[in-house]
This record gives sequence, C-alpha cells and structure tokens, in this order.
Amino acid sequence: MLRYQLTETDLGNVRFALSPLCELGLSLRALRDPARYPLQLPWLRHTEQARTGIDNEMLMALVDDRLWTPDFLNPRPLSPLTRLDDELDVLRRMPSRRFTEQLMMVHQGRMPAALDGPPRAAIARMVSALEQLWAAGFVDYWPRMRTILEADIVYRGRQLVQSGLSAMLNGLAPTASWDGRVLTVRLRAPLDRDVAGGSGLTLVPTMFTNRASAPIAPDEPPTMFYPARGQGAMWEAERVQNPAALAGIVGEVRAKLLIALGEPSSSTELGIRFGVSTSAVNQHLRVLREAGLLTSTRYGHSMLYLRSELGSALLAGSPAQVR
Repeated sequence: MLRYQLTETDLGNVRFALSPLCELGLSLRALRDPARYPLQLPWLRHTEQARTGIDNEMLMALVDDRLWTPDFLNPRPLSPLTRLDDELDVLRRMPSRRFTEQLMMVHQGRMPAALDGPPRAAIARMVSALEQLWAAGFVDYWPRMRTILEADIVYRGRQLVQSGLSAMLNGLAPTASWDGRVLTVRLRAPLDRDVAGGSGLTLVPTMFTNRASAPIAPDEPPTMFYPARGQGAMWEAERVQNPAALAGIVGEVRAKLLIALGEPSSSTELGIRFGVSTSAVNQHLRVLREAGLLTSTRYGHSMLYLRSELGSALLAGSPAQVR
C-alpha cells in the first residue's frame, strides 16, 4: 500500500503529463507477461514480426517476474509534450550508481547477465535496445496512442472542472482512492509506505497498465500512472450501426464521425479508425463544427474534437432539445 500525504500546495499543483519513455518502459510488462494485458494483445500481434531481431535479452532483463521495472524507465514527465529523444539523452547520462542501485532493487540484489559488467556499457546497450523497440513497436502507432492519451487528459480536465478534484482522482483507477487528504495506491507489490507531499502530484495516463502504478523508490515525488480511457478501441476499426435518419441528414461518413465523437479524438485517429484520409476527415469535421454539432480544443500538437450538446441531441433523436 502506497499513501501519498498531499498538502494544499500539492493539490494546487496537480498536473497531467505524457512520456514516450514511460510507455516504452511499461510496455515491457506486456512483453514479459501478455496474459496480464489482454487489451494490448493486438499490439503484440501487430508488432510481432517487426520485433524479431531486437535485443530482447536486454529488454527482458529490465523487468522481473513481479513485473517491476526500474524507476529510471518511468521518469516523472515535465510536460505533456515530452520528446523521446530528450528522455533517452537523460537516460544515457544517468549516473552509473543510480542505474545499478535501481536494477538491484528490482531484481532483489541479483543482476541479470545482460546487465552485468561495466555500467556505462550496459546503459548504452539498454538505450539501443529501447530505440529498437520504439522503431519496431511504436513509431507506426504512436500518433494514435498519443491521441488517446491526450484525449484522456482532456476528459480528466473536464471532469475536474465539472465534478471536482475528488471525483476526478477517485475515477482514475480502481486501485487508487482519495479521501480528501491521502491518495492511496494499492500496489501488487508487498510495500507499505507513506510519502510526504510538497512537490505536487503528477498524473500520467498510459496504454500499458490496467491498474494504478507508482515509482518504487521512496524518495520519488508523488507520481501515479493510470490506465488511459479508450485503450480497448486502439486496435479495432470502429463498428457503427448508423441511425438511418441521421445518415440521411448529414451523410453516412459524418454520421459515423458524430457517433464516434462522444469522446475526444483527433482527425488522425478518426482517419485510422474509419479508413478515411486525414484531409477528408478534416473536411467533414469542419462542416460538422460549423453546424454547431462539434466543439474543438487544442491539446499539445493535436486538435481534439468532441460532440456538442446540439450534436448529442440530434444523435438522440430529440428535436425538442435542438434550439
């Protein structure tokens, strides 16, 4: 059990962030034990051939049988716009002592063969293996993954404004709870510790967890990784049964888009889901937005679209609500 004792300062400094390196590090758990991550089995199948020939020995040495990974693979992101190249540069320059100590903590004092030897050489090999995994398993899918993560943050921000901090924090993961003073994270690891606040709380959505996760080291500032909403639809084409009346009014493609946009999405993600070019999706979205059926907001590099109240009323077939 991990308990973050949050101060008023922490509560005024709750922020969301994204980290490509965190996704790489947490994905090692799905590679190690696929049965524990059923939502990501399609990712494993889609990338299986591309992952042939990467340094799997090194990657598997970074995660143990308990599915622990060292904290340096799950850094506290400083921004929603964190770049992988920048994170890998920090990893390359990591002090040898930190590298060794965290791995020994994960592996309970026994260093795997792939990580044994001079730390600088092991760090260089580790970074190379992570770059290989990124190229094989993430490059083609990262734009859509990032959109899902960004859409989750937009949703949590809207929930925070509409329902308050308590509702937002208690809705992040079934294994995390907030009582107004303490954020409790129920971990699989048999750890029981309290961590004092004072440096804010960072919340990181991820595609590669099905429960709340947190740093292992006791001196790490309050950070919680939680499952992003919408993971299940990541690898599947959208299955839509169009209301005939709506399709007759706005057209079949726009009806599909209006149905899908009950959750924030970008034009890139929608194009992948429906097999339509991004430029064509943007044209349809522009028409729907000008008609007042969608709203849009910019998050980072992405423009995210969401069905408006008018669009929802039209979709529900409630003319009386349409003003």
